[in-house]
Amino acid sequence: MGDVSSKESFFEVGLDILSDRGYGGLKLAEICQRLGVTTGSFYHYFSSWSAYTQQLVAHWREDMTTKVVEAVGAEPDPRKRIDSLIQTGLALPHGAEAAIRAWSSIEPRVHAVQAAVDSQRFATVYEAALEILHSERQAELFAGWALYLLVGYEQVTMPPDAGGFAWIVAQLLEALDSGRFSSVPDGQ
Repeated sequence: MGDVSSKESFFEVGLDILSDRGYGGLKLAEICQRLGVTTGSFYHYFSSWSAYTQQLVAHWREDMTTKVVEAVGAEPDPRKRIDSLIQTGLALPHGAEAAIRAWSSIEPRVHAVQAAVDSQRFATVYEAALEILHSERQAELFAGWALYLLVGYEQVTMPPDAGGFAWIVAQLLEALDSGRFSSVPDGQ
């Protein structure tokens, strides 16, 4: 068995396992086997399984949400920010995201991270949409629609259809660009 050069390797494999096997498949033996390392290597980086899982979901939040939000925040054009967010959303590890969401239903610490991710993603889309739509209610509905699409795609039990998902998201953007959100009265 070899040695792993970083904690990052453990996180990447953990997310891969969540994608492939779901939360139930996330086991220390599977991680070590995929990395070709001993459990001693794991414990060199993590004091316990609990410490690893906490750091894994924190890593997921940082890489899949916080860094993305920071990167797109530098773009002054709100429509381009939305495009960047959409492209990132299309490329997410949807299987891992679905597994984390399932895990969050039974683990309060994971639920707290999942709720923070949902809130951060919603707020980022909302802020960009508000600059375009100039209506809090319309921006709220746009951001909600975007988040519902993402979560629904990740939770559905049908086979993944990346092309279909991209087409559906294009309809969301078309509604934004065509002014269809302007027909939604504030407060309804």
